Amino acid sequence: MSEIVELLDSSAIALDHEADDWREAIRFAGSLIEKSDACTEQYTQSMINSVEKNGPYIVVAPGFAFAHARPSEAVHRTAMSWVRLKTPVEFGHAKNDPVSLVVALAAHDDSAHTKAMQQLAKVLGAPKKRAALDQAATPEEVLAILDGAPAGRQASHPNSQDESTARSGAAADQQTQTTTNKILTVCGNGLGTSLFLKNTLEQVLDHWGWGSYITVEATDTISAKGKAKEADLILTSGEIARTLGDLGIPVKVIENFTSTAELDAVLRDSYDV
Repeated sequence: MSEIVELLDSSAIALDHEADDWREAIRFAGSLIEKSDACTEQYTQSMINSVEKNGPYIVVAPGFAFAHARPSEAVHRTAMSWVRLKTPVEFGHAKNDPVSLVVALAAHDDSAHTKAMQQLAKVLGAPKKRAALDQAATPEEVLAILDGAPAGRQASHPNSQDESTARSGAAADQQTQTTTNKILTVCGNGLGTSLFLKNTLEQVLDHWGWGSYITVEATDTISAKGKAKEADLILTSGEIARTLGDLGIPVKVIENFTSTAELDAVLRDSYDV
């Protein structure tokens, strides 16, 4: 059984739900977790507050929002909910609106959900699986599709073995230059959307043969300001980039956190590949 399925009960999956706006969509997604006593109404409100404070940074891919907030006493255990909307709603994201899928996470700590996020990022980044999830007729079908996600990291963009070998050598060369060989992926809370971005980036690095040369750390906005001097660059959303401001290193805005092609292009530009 995959880690996603362990955290997502069939009773927390709603298909073709009607929501008037993004607040109602998040509130409903949170209520599904509340019903299992995994969190309280206060946590659901925290997810809404996070978007009100930081903007629609949780809309990490076209049509997909990943609602979450910081771990707190309002979370009793780590759990997820899955809400497919009958009518997509606007979150205010310039590129990824409207949203038709809202996945909510209540995390009891900073690490219990890490593997589930790896799997979810990969599933939603695979067009065929995303299409199957959009067409699933029952919660059981959703769980079956999620449970069938392949293990391990696989980049979906094409590159030849020669290119991978060349990049591996380029990464080694980077170590002799002024570089820390560390990349920060940043979101408001450091445990949700930043993990999505981290997992997709690591797929690309592994495909290039750079996985052993570059460290990727998912973190929050406050911590990122203190850790910036340790990194070569920061990857984040447009909303969080504006919050971070000038940290003395490049801050790259990523539109689709599940797109290996977009991350590939950013790495090429950042490391002169």
